[in-house]
Amino acid sequence: MTEMVLVDIEKCDGCGLCVSVCPGNVLVMVEDVVNVRLGEHCTSCKRWCALCEDVCPTGAIAYLFETVIE
Repeated sequence: MTEMVLVDIEKCDGCGLCVSVCPGNVLVMVEDVVNVRLGEHCTSCKRWCALCEDVCPTGAIAYLFETVIE
């Protein structure tokens, strides 16, 4: 399964905000850089909340989906 959340490690400053807001414990800090630990859990919780993307101050996190409201 493709991970829903992508992390640009070049942009990650290691603040950990994304890890603190992730309800599925998908993200983990490794050597001061966020890593996707369990990408499949991002979809299994059926929330696709994107909280980590919202709180990232450097724009290091992106989702592979886009919400469109018509």
